[in-house]
Amino acid sequence: MKIDEFALHVEPESLLSDREMTQIFKYLAVNPSDRPELVYSDTPRCYMSSTEKVVSRFQRHENRWGYCGTPDRIKFTVDRSIFVIGLGLYGSIHGPHQYKVQIKLIHCGTGKTLTEHDTSFVCDGTPTPCRVLFKEPVEILPAVTYIASACVMGPDTYYGTKGLRRIVHTEADVTFQFTYAAVNNNGTSVEDGQIPEIVFYTAQK
Repeated sequence: MKIDEFALHVEPESLLSDREMTQIFKYLAVNPSDRPELVYSDTPRCYMSSTEKVVSRFQRHENRWGYCGTPDRIKFTVDRSIFVIGLGLYGSIHGPHQYKVQIKLIHCGTGKTLTEHDTSFVCDGTPTPCRVLFKEPVEILPAVTYIASACVMGPDTYYGTKGLRRIVHTEADVTFQFTYAAVNNNGTSVEDGQIPEIVFYTAQK
């Protein structure tokens, strides 16, 4: 990294102490032979696993879930860090169709939208969930409540029933807890509704 890149992109984020900032500026400014030794670890704090994983929260599906401009929403928490990359959504009961959709991840405590994506997806007329991805992965921290939101625009779809409140994903070694997101949820709950899947990677340390 060049000194101007460090000044423009790292310094404004306030990630380092004043002393650490001074050390790094000095390191970047002097000739390589005169550089002081920096004692920072170059081991990544965490990184995403290479295998995409899915948690499915419904045991059955039924017909006819309608839409009127209100997003379907569900709260969830996990017990270890993961990176959410998208949501699985049900498609049309009337055959192949292209839907417009806005998907979001929201921090429940602050109400802040962490990411959102206005996009579309094409379904094949079966109850198999369609994968809709965010532009970038979003890190989800343990013991923090988030809201998965999907505002679907189009005709009636399938919907899930017999939803599970707690799901242990054995392969990923992570436990999901789902809870009701009150107000503006288009009827989606823990027991039934939209957003049957969360697509994610695990965070490896």
